[in-house]
Amino acid sequence: MASQSDTGGGGLFAAVRRYRQTSGQQVSYRKNNLLGYVFIAPAMALYLTFNVWPIFRGFAMAFTDYRFVYPDTRWEFNGLSNFIKMVGDRRAMDAVGISLKYLAFVAPAMILIALLLAVMISKVKRGAGFYRWVVYLPAVLPVAVIFLMFGEMYGFQFGFINTVLRDWGVENPPNWLGDRTLALPSIGAAHIWMIFGFPTLLFLIGIYNIGSEMYEAASLDGANGWQQFRYLTAPLLKPTFALIVVLNLPLFGVVEPMLILNNGGPANSTRTLGLYLYQQAFEVGDLRLGYAAAISLVIGLISALIAGAIFRWSRQD
Repeated sequence: MASQSDTGGGGLFAAVRRYRQTSGQQVSYRKNNLLGYVFIAPAMALYLTFNVWPIFRGFAMAFTDYRFVYPDTRWEFNGLSNFIKMVGDRRAMDAVGISLKYLAFVAPAMILIALLLAVMISKVKRGAGFYRWVVYLPAVLPVAVIFLMFGEMYGFQFGFINTVLRDWGVENPPNWLGDRTLALPSIGAAHIWMIFGFPTLLFLIGIYNIGSEMYEAASLDGANGWQQFRYLTAPLLKPTFALIVVLNLPLFGVVEPMLILNNGGPANSTRTLGLYLYQQAFEVGDLRLGYAAAISLVIGLISALIAGAIFRWSRQD
């Protein structure tokens, strides 16, 4: 009987010890979780304040007639009036067309350049890291510095490009930023130089993930370089194509290049929808923030529609 009692007591003590250990682990786990939340709280507060809240605030503002110089209009609800006004606003519709032209020029050219560079760098056996660094370098430079630099290069009288052209015997070099035909592609070329590095690295990652054995098998089947690219590389990079296009949809609402180089000129030929939004909000008349918010919402909706179409295309066989 005594031995049974001892055995029962020992089992009870063991159960108590296990319970205490489990309880201690749970308390420690909760403390660690709480500590983690404390660490991320400042970052979350900043993100909610400067990213999430402006989105909701801008969405609500799009349905008001809010004009900054008239604070009483802050919550003056006007329904869909801003969107109806935008449809009838010839300047806004012209800006939509210019934005689509800019996107149609910059995105394909950037993708083509990035893809060609990625294919060439993938063939390099030694020093590939250096070429990757050189390709990505423009992406880390400040946006203002890049476009101020190109503004100096595009200068009509003393710009680097026209100086070289005059040295080569061109008597009347083009006015890159002052000609209505050349201004938009000139700005687009500068923009391509700034952003092509990141897509190049994405294409490189995709090419490296394909694997050399697949190319070796294609070579054994008699496929040349172009056939390997057309039937092997390009189809397998389809998701990468879609990702790059979606990541560059902000080109539709671009502001900085035009604002820095020629403020939408000449004769508003480079005034994109993003720049028109900026002018309505911060430069024109009574600063129509409600109308500008409606324009920004339209930019977001158009970008979302394009992104949906791109992702649908990427899933097709």
